Formats: sequence, structure tokens, C-alpha cells
Amino acid sequence: MTDQTALHYTEEHEWIALDGDVATIGITDYAAEKLGDVVFVELPAAGTTVTEGTVVGEIESTKSVGELFAPVSGEVVEANQTVVDSPELVNSDPFGEGWLIKVNASSLPKFLTHAEYRALVGE
Repeated sequence: MTDQTALHYTEEHEWIALDGDVATIGITDYAAEKLGDVVFVELPAAGTTVTEGTVVGEIESTKSVGELFAPVSGEVVEANQTVVDSPELVNSDPFGEGWLIKVNASSLPKFLTHAEYRALVGE
């Protein structure tokens, strides 16, 4: 289990784990719960350049369609093909096997802390 207090968060309900310049990105348990049962995930391919704040993917559930926003700018170094093949991982393990993309971040904006994010969602 990932230490959620060590992660960074966005107001768009994404989490970011930093390892040097590489940012692993996923959606939070709160977002996964609000989406409902995830049935389809579309992610950018490795080598794609993404820009902070822009839509880079899509997460569809039985209830709605959600957009994945890039919390950082940079080049996608890996997309989680396991989640594309088994989208239910976004619900069952959003902070682990349900990660979405890894980006070689060219810069890092200010993120929310775990406590700030939990306050944002009223927990």
C-alpha cells in the first residue's frame, strides 16, 4: 500500500508520486468512488508531450466520463497498459496498481499536501 501522506495532490483529484524527475500520476480513491465502476481508460502513449492543466486522457465509468488532466508538463515515459486492459484497477487499487501514467516532468507546480487534499474533499 502506498503511503498516501507522502503523495502530492491536485484539486482535480489526482495524486502524484515523485521519483527524481519522474511523476507517477493516478486518480484518488475519492475520484474513483465518485466515478463508480470504471469500464474504460484511455491514456496518452509513451513519447507524448503533455502540458500541465490540459486533458490527456479519459476515464469512463458506468455513471459518467471523467477527464484526466496533466498535473505536470513533460514527456510521458510510460502509460499503464494493465489499467487499459483491466480498468477496474482504478477502483480496486487507485494508489497502487491503478496508477495511470509516468511523466518526465520538466517543472513541478505547487501541489496540495495530503491534509490539504483531505480538507478539500471534506474528510
